[in-house]
Amino acid sequence: MALPLLPGVSRNRNIGKEKFHKSQLWGYCNNVAMLVGEGKPGIGGEPLPGQKLKPKYSMFPEGMGTDAPAWVAFDKQVLSFDAYFEEEVPDKNQEPYRIRHCKIYFYLEDDTIQVLEPRLKNSGINQGTIVRRHRIPLPPPREDEFYTIDNFNIDTEIIFYGRRYKIIDCDQFTKNFLRKMGIKLNPPADRPDDPYMRERQKILDSMNPLRPYERFDTLGQFLEHDGHVLRFFCVWDDPESMFHEPRELVLHYYLADDTIDIKEIVPVNSGRDTVPLFLRRDKLPKYAPVGLYQPGTITNRTVLNVLGNLVGNKGRYIIDNRKTGAVHQEFYKDSDLKIGAVINVWGRKILLCDCDEFTKAYYRTKYGIEDFTPVPYKAPGPPPKPEKTFPPYTGFGSEEDSLSSCMGLLLKPPQKDVKKFMEKDRYGMESNILRFVAKLNTDSAVDRDRKFIISYFLCDDTISVFEQTQNNKGIVGGKFLERGRIKKPGQELFKSEPSEYFKAQNLFVGAEVCFHGHNFLLVDADEYTFNYMEQHANEFPRADIGFILKKLKDIAEPRSREIRQAFAASDPDHTKVITFDCFRNLIASITDGAFSEHEIMTLARYYGVREEYEMDLHLLLALAQEKLKKNSFENFEQLSAVLVYNDREKCGVLPQETCRTICKSFRMPLDNDDLQALLTMFEDEQKQVKYDKFVDGLNWRKNPIPAFQTIKNEEYWSRQPSSLPVKGIKYLPLLDDLFGKEE
Repeated sequence: MALPLLPGVSRNRNIGKEKFHKSQLWGYCNNVAMLVGEGKPGIGGEPLPGQKLKPKYSMFPEGMGTDAPAWVAFDKQVLSFDAYFEEEVPDKNQEPYRIRHCKIYFYLEDDTIQVLEPRLKNSGINQGTIVRRHRIPLPPPREDEFYTIDNFNIDTEIIFYGRRYKIIDCDQFTKNFLRKMGIKLNPPADRPDDPYMRERQKILDSMNPLRPYERFDTLGQFLEHDGHVLRFFCVWDDPESMFHEPRELVLHYYLADDTIDIKEIVPVNSGRDTVPLFLRRDKLPKYAPVGLYQPGTITNRTVLNVLGNLVGNKGRYIIDNRKTGAVHQEFYKDSDLKIGAVINVWGRKILLCDCDEFTKAYYRTKYGIEDFTPVPYKAPGPPPKPEKTFPPYTGFGSEEDSLSSCMGLLLKPPQKDVKKFMEKDRYGMESNILRFVAKLNTDSAVDRDRKFIISYFLCDDTISVFEQTQNNKGIVGGKFLERGRIKKPGQELFKSEPSEYFKAQNLFVGAEVCFHGHNFLLVDADEYTFNYMEQHANEFPRADIGFILKKLKDIAEPRSREIRQAFAASDPDHTKVITFDCFRNLIASITDGAFSEHEIMTLARYYGVREEYEMDLHLLLALAQEKLKKNSFENFEQLSAVLVYNDREKCGVLPQETCRTICKSFRMPLDNDDLQALLTMFEDEQKQVKYDKFVDGLNWRKNPIPAFQTIKNEEYWSRQPSSLPVKGIKYLPLLDDLFGKEE
């Protein structure tokens, strides 16, 4: 009984690959097509009694486990057989026939066969692939079948396209495989020799060449050191040069073949022509010969004329194995190169001064050299270039424009920080403008009550000042200072160094600034400014709650008990919340003026009870329209049509979730929070969105809202709620963060 080959190998190896011919399956009975062919199997696919089905592929025993196709189970598994065949050689007495040995490969995955003949040196015949890989049919009269694994065994003959092959042996894998298949293997057969090749080998062995050439085997050195190059930094002091200057060189020694090339380092603007190599790659003799050798003087072999010109001016030349009179020339090796050595490069004395790390490791490993002190050869460098100075500012144009005229002959406008402008430009709800409420720091009773709005534009560090209009004050409000950069006071006007300008870090609540002779005290800021400074606390230390708490803890920790009692006394009703004014007075008394108003406000905002307020619909629609306009969104008609289509009852309203999903499907460039706020503002009493008004409000083509003109005039800022919508401050979490929880 046959042994199973592999678990999970299907009995039918190529289901669906072979299609049966119609004449083999279908016949006619009473002019009715019926399955009456000779190859019709019985019930269950088993052959009928006396019926022998022709195998299409090799049939392997059914294994255990799940079935797997043959191209998966037998992938990269090949049976290898050693074979030979005889080939007649007509019209040649030396060899009536020729024995040609070959390899037969049987691929288990698809029953394909390939025949290869190993290539022999000087065989004189085309060798290699004899039969390309494919399925080979059996010889007649079974030409409708193909060779399978059952047709192969040792010491048997097979016929491929009329040529008879004798299988003499196979490899160990093939033997194990065939034994598992249940095939009894024959013993290996003898390997016959080709009589012609045997006689030819005898002739070659008996030959004694008259000129035994010497072999110079350098393959081992090449394979071991291919790509390994020693690099030395050298100097050649040319005495014949006009200025007698040393010339820097780089020497490469190739370990693969003991050759050397030298390249010169030509400084910039040295006046010398740049050549590829100072010395092309070749073996370098140790000394320069006096004069030139005659052709043939230096050769690898010595040739002797044993007869001379005695017999008819004819000579007989043989190779002198003793090399009498040979000229031996020594070449530079790796052992001759070291730091401080002087080598002779065709009459030029070159000093080796230094080497790279690979060269140091090579000599340290092979020769045990540890001293690699470089030889100084460079003259002290030129004195450092004097620092470039610029003339003072003349007063004409801007400082940057005047400075750019000193950079080169071609005048170029000063470059602007485009990256910063693109990152900090106004975009949607992000205005990137810090706004502060300011008062004039003066003793004048008239000017003391004037209110100003200072706007700092982060995109280009410019500042504008706007004065609020107040009734019955006798002062016309409006633009007080044109937008531009403002220099800090107390700087020299005409100087070479660029002037310092006010930065965003110089503006905070409680700061005193001087703009062109006007002293301002910043008393408040809007909600966006506080949020921006707190989000970028690494740039604004007065809005960094961690830094403020550490600073307050260092001041108040010695008086922790006293401070706890002061906060408790400020809360007689034990509500654990105190007002902002009381909180401010307590912090000011504890820090003794070391905290600015902005730091106190940051503490109050962090521990305060915040009050929510409604945003103006007019402003929100204006911001949304500007965002849609910047992104070129104009699909309002399609958006309205989709909303109407989803309104099955045609009542003009839709749920907020449906409207949000439709807007997102149109890739509307609005944030989720802004879109939700807009949809909420257009809801009715039943929390349904009036989508017609919603689309009309967003349509910046038909219904533009010039709200940003109001913002530019700084009138909207005055209508905003207080920058600190805090009803009270929870002081217990503050005390716990400062001194820990009280037991």
